[in-house]
Amino acid sequence: MTKLNLYVVRHGQTYFNIYNKLQGWSNSPLTQKGIDGAVATGKRLADIHFDAAYCSDTTRAMDTAKLILKENQASNIKEPQTTMFFREEFYGYYEGNDMAQAWYLAGAPHGLPTFKDIVTKYSIGKAKDYLKEADPFHQAENNEEYWARVDQGFDLIRHNAHLKDGDNVLLISHGNTLLSLMERYGGGKYDLTVRPANGSLTNLTLTDDDVIVESYNK
Repeated sequence: MTKLNLYVVRHGQTYFNIYNKLQGWSNSPLTQKGIDGAVATGKRLADIHFDAAYCSDTTRAMDTAKLILKENQASNIKEPQTTMFFREEFYGYYEGNDMAQAWYLAGAPHGLPTFKDIVTKYSIGKAKDYLKEADPFHQAENNEEYWARVDQGFDLIRHNAHLKDGDNVLLISHGNTLLSLMERYGGGKYDLTVRPANGSLTNLTLTDDDVIVESYNK
């Protein structure tokens, strides 16, 4: 069985993060704090030899990946492989909307006016389903659609013929995606109502048929 070491980093802080806006497939630039944070994470990982690097095709993820790879002293990789498979959840009509307002519109009809309320009673997956239900265009991703896409991203890494057992892979991810991963693979050990920090590091082991959480949001 092949085991790959995934170093999963949440992208640096963006302006939409400051403004508390949903930022799925839409984008806003990294702030100076976001740039500095990505550089600091890059220095933390400077001595890790990466055999591959992946990120979503959003500019915030690509910029974060490039800043981290620029600091790396042990690898020859300068550019990440980008793919839409690793994008954040698509929030449909609510892209760019105030986060609290959007989750209110999704959860209030079910007596759950906040994201925390939905997750505490049900799950992050249910929050995705409620948001698609509330979207007047019904274009937001529900839980099934979300995982059908993200799973293709992990399969893309698994099928990289250049990777072998024990290799290290850098993956730049997103806040809701990290929470979703912890819900699916974390065994109930993590608080899913608190978003991981920008620039935080999560260690996963990717096997032929599973994802194992080694550490989260450190």
